[in-house]
Amino acid sequence: MKLYGLIGYPLGHSFSKQYFTEKFEREGIADSYFESFAIPAIEEFPDLLAANPQLLGLGVTIPYKEQVLQFVTEQSDEVKKIGATNSIKISGNKLIAYNTDIIGFEQSFCKRLEAHHTKALVLGTGGASKAVQYVLEKLGIEFLIVTRQGGLNDNSIHYDAIDQKIMSDYKVIINCTPVGMHPNENSAPDIPYHLLGAHHYLYDLVYKPAKTVFLKKGEENGAIIENGYDMLLIQAEASWKIWNDL
Repeated sequence: MKLYGLIGYPLGHSFSKQYFTEKFEREGIADSYFESFAIPAIEEFPDLLAANPQLLGLGVTIPYKEQVLQFVTEQSDEVKKIGATNSIKISGNKLIAYNTDIIGFEQSFCKRLEAHHTKALVLGTGGASKAVQYVLEKLGIEFLIVTRQGGLNDNSIHYDAIDQKIMSDYKVIINCTPVGMHPNENSAPDIPYHLLGAHHYLYDLVYKPAKTVFLKKGEENGAIIENGYDMLLIQAEASWKIWNDL
């Protein structure tokens, strides 16, 4: 049996098991299974591996995209640079960390990108945020990281610092936090939505609900909006290719 899976906690928000189970049925991929492994602490990861020696690949989601790296044996160049993984290939005793969030975000994000989208606000600092920052650097898009702590470095600000000038200069806003995700659909990042306009582009890595309060408020003010669903599909297929050397 070929086993693939996903680690994270909690995993009520994850689409991976349904996606891969349907993929296996649709494409006639025999003797392959996908399981969700909700582990409450990353220290349980070695026991998970020992209990499932048939594992060939693992997706990694909140909150372990950074924490799991202490257990891998190799890292791709991208993972070395950003310090976060969302995809682990298991080959014998080797655990090789990759980041397909980078591929998924870039391809999804660029579909709606326009010439005036030259500066971005990145909400959040976790593993997904690091993948987004990597892509923005690659695309030559200047960005500020927005955190609840604020002022972590010269490139970060507090939410309270987002004023009219910043909203005018930074036309792209990317939500890399779980704020607004099911089951907390009524919440949204604390930004001045009334300062949004038709030249803004709001991208939410959250895909469930399909239109978060963050995106709804953007749409109400004329902004371009995009959720993270296509990103998920693209990164899942990229991971599948890595796990199976396709």
